[in-house]
Amino acid sequence: MTARTTPAARVARLLPNRLVAAAAVAVYPRFEPELARLADLCPADCGTAVDVGGWYGPWTRRLSARARRVVTVEPVPHLARLLTAGAPANVRVIQAAAADRPGTARLWLPPGDAGDRGVSSLVRRDIHAHALQVPRVTLDGLGLRDVGFIKIDVDGSELAVLRGATALLARDRPALFVELEARIQPIAPVVTHLALLGYSGWVLPGDTWVPLARFPLEAHQARTAHVASAGLLRRVLPFRSRPRYVNSVLFLPDGRRPGAPAEPEGAPVSKG
Repeated sequence: MTARTTPAARVARLLPNRLVAAAAVAVYPRFEPELARLADLCPADCGTAVDVGGWYGPWTRRLSARARRVVTVEPVPHLARLLTAGAPANVRVIQAAAADRPGTARLWLPPGDAGDRGVSSLVRRDIHAHALQVPRVTLDGLGLRDVGFIKIDVDGSELAVLRGATALLARDRPALFVELEARIQPIAPVVTHLALLGYSGWVLPGDTWVPLARFPLEAHQARTAHVASAGLLRRVLPFRSRPRYVNSVLFLPDGRRPGAPAEPEGAPVSKG
């Protein structure tokens, strides 16, 4: 895949960052319909929600209205500053890349991109041309508590983020919403890793959640790859009809289903 600047990215360069952020918050549920179904993902009594890969903040903003606390991890310095400046009082922004060990790392970006396109990654791909040094943290090392939901969108290093949250996942059993794209990374290692931790996947190809085990995600992505290459702007225009490109999976622990409350601690686990 060669790097190219999308129409949305070209328009964004001409607008103030705060206006771009407001637009992203407004239109993103059309791009990622699961965001409009947040009640299915994030439990109503969520203490802490975590947004790994905050970008312009569409998830952070909506999560702040549902969880008591939101922690957003965003490695791109100017985006982290923008998020901090406009964040609600219950949001804490950490300028760093989440990974499997602390330290520093190179964050790779496409040519001419300062992070605004949302495709920066610790894993270099052929679309990337330059890098900047960023702090690297683990979710386990952030001192988080009462975590009910974690969204992870880091363009290829999702498994490293999960490995860096091993203790947190064992303790709090949060719902996880993880971007998985076969064109960026193999899907099976993440699915297997979470299955060993007692998590099962769900996808939303239409109006109904479907178990990942019954949905051929990689084949679906191969069939609808042209949609993914269209860019954000063309995918959210209301007069354009396109098939859904599913690239994120909701993982729930211990037999839970989307929208169902978590079982109280010590309660028998439903296998239905």
